[in-house]
Parts: sequence; C-alpha cells; structure tokens
Amino acid sequence: MRHGKKVNHLGRTDSHRKAMLANMATSLIKHKRISTTLAKAKALRTYVEPLITKSKNDTTHSRRTVFSYLQDKEVVTILFREVAEKVANRPGGYTRIIKLNNRLGDNAEMALIELVDYNEVYGKDVEAKEEKKTTRRGRSKAAAPKAAEAKAETAEEAAPETTTEEAPATEEPKGE
Repeated sequence: MRHGKKVNHLGRTDSHRKAMLANMATSLIKHKRISTTLAKAKALRTYVEPLITKSKNDTTHSRRTVFSYLQDKEVVTILFREVAEKVANRPGGYTRIIKLNNRLGDNAEMALIELVDYNEVYGKDVEAKEEKKTTRRGRSKAAAPKAAEAKAETAEEAAPETTTEEAPATEEPKGE
C-alpha cells in the first residue's frame, strides 16, 4: 500500500527518475512543449513548476539552485531570461497538460505538457473573446428608450402584414 506516499516512482530508481525528470524539464524549457505519458507529465509538472517560481527571483543563489536540478547552463539562461519574463505576474500554474490519444504500441495514456504563456493556439481564442464584450445584464437607461421605440415601430409594421383570416364558424345541429 502507498498510504501517504506523494511521489510517483514511475518504475525507476531514484537516480534514474531524477535524471529523467531533469532531461524532460530541460526539453520542456527549450521547446516549450513536449509529448510524453500522462504519468510522466504529472510528475514533470511537480518538478518544473517550483523551478519556474525560483526563476522569478534572479539572484545568484536561485540560479545555482536551479542549475543543481537541470545541469544545463543554456537552459538556465533561457529560463531566467525568457520564461521568467513571461510568467512574472502569474501566481502559479505555469504548465498545462492536455490528454492525447493512447499510444499504439502499449496503449499508454499520452499527454502534451506545455508552458501556458507560450501557447499560440489558445492565446488567439482568448484575445478574440476579450475583444467582444457582451454581457447578459440589462441595457443602460439611455439605450432603453431607443430600444423601446424601435421595438414599437417594428411591431406596428408587422401588425398589418400578419393578419389572420377568421374561418366561418359552423354551427352543429342540436338534438338530431
């Protein structure tokens, strides 16, 4: 039983797991998006998000701490210059996991993990939605009389056109 155990060991030894997560975090920071299994993506999220949080504070100590995890100078530079600049005002949640189809060979659950601020696909939809500002609240007081007048005019125009013809009533004979 795994009561209270929060680390998914992913079927690897401790050193192998740390090396694998460091390599995956390096790839994620370089390419901004990687495809992997769902379990590895969830483990990577818990690994890389604290590093991104550390990158917001650009000090020698935080750079050395992040380097001890990633072991790649170029990636540390990218993280502290580009990524930290984009996530400066974000309080957390730097990554997004999107489930994909299962892998053909072994039917493993696949996922796409990406840095949220670097996605072009979702960003365009959000910007388009932000430009259109419609609310479901009532109209303002200035616009209400104009709308009432327009409604009355359309009702007057529509009334003569939509006359209904009354069918002659047929009386049924009583008592036959």
